[in-house]
Amino acid sequence: MMKTMQQIRGISAVCLLAVPLALSGCGLFGSESASIDAPPPEVEAQMLQTEGNNTLDSGVFGPVAQDDAQAVVKDSTKTAKATDKATVSGDRTTVYLEDGNGLLAPVSLNLPKSKDSGTLKNSLMALVNKGEYASSLPEGFQGILPAGTEVQSITVDKSNLAVVEFNSEFNNYDAADERKILEAITWTLTGQDDIKGVQFWVDGKKLTEMPLQGTPLDRPLSRTMGINLPKQGPSLMNSSAVTVYFSTTSPEGIQYYVPVTRFVPAGQEQLTAAINELIAGPESGDGLEMVMTQGTSLDSVEAGQNGVVTVSLTDDMFADGKEVPAELLESVVLTVAQNTEDALVQIRLNGKQSITDTDNVDYSKPVSAPEFLNELPL
Repeated sequence: MMKTMQQIRGISAVCLLAVPLALSGCGLFGSESASIDAPPPEVEAQMLQTEGNNTLDSGVFGPVAQDDAQAVVKDSTKTAKATDKATVSGDRTTVYLEDGNGLLAPVSLNLPKSKDSGTLKNSLMALVNKGEYASSLPEGFQGILPAGTEVQSITVDKSNLAVVEFNSEFNNYDAADERKILEAITWTLTGQDDIKGVQFWVDGKKLTEMPLQGTPLDRPLSRTMGINLPKQGPSLMNSSAVTVYFSTTSPEGIQYYVPVTRFVPAGQEQLTAAINELIAGPESGDGLEMVMTQGTSLDSVEAGQNGVVTVSLTDDMFADGKEVPAELLESVVLTVAQNTEDALVQIRLNGKQSITDTDNVDYSKPVSAPEFLNELPL
């Protein structure tokens, strides 16, 4: 599966397109981590305040019958990459952990069964560095919250706002990790129970800003804040943001996907912009791999009335539509799902509808992006 993409790893391309994500509001965006810089201030503020059209995480791929398209059914069937992992009894959930490249990656875990908000609490406790679930994390991944952090309470109101209260150890973080901590918590919780936003408390007091770098928390955070921002954001007065998925490999050689937020000029169709960002490829030195080849081009993106988004690509390397790298096709599905209401995806390559990837997944019918992503062996 990886041989084809390894041959094209490192190929660079330049392509920035726009996405019409409405950005509005005021305030500061917050500080950057040691390896990820903040976007321009005017873009920072807008992203923090905007209510976007972001969707839940997705993962293992499977075809969906055309009749089910309007229901947006998710298929939890495992692919070959996930079958080696032993099943553990518990609540499966996706949490955002720091990988060996310093990026936040979604990882699906089986946590102890809980009632009410227990699953939400456990998912946050899995983010604690050297915490009680540290031994349950895959090799090469760790929690970003300070050691000793405890979740004292978590409630979700009728507007799907999650209010989280931590103990005072939450404040004992490295200043360079401030933004990454907010991203990890926000993206972990907004992937569960239809949660739309997150509010932060510490020892009975609502946080209006983070204690070290002063990231404003006067309004709830949502996925519009982005994740894994580029090292150097463009200096654009009228920018939009789009989140796409690239791939990389764990220390054990297991492939997984990482979401990356890009800043692009405003004004063009969102999905077209997103797919072109995939073609442009990851930033040099961030540890992510090309998912497209140098010869991949986008012909069209069409949203059908039946709830299926059709992405038409051209790549002469795969003229027969067979043995197409799984990373190429799966990244398209994940990216479309992230930038729509979890739409089903139909991919056409070189005008062909019959496509089979290197994991032997048949893309001749619309494909869903299932609920759990990156189920890595422990």
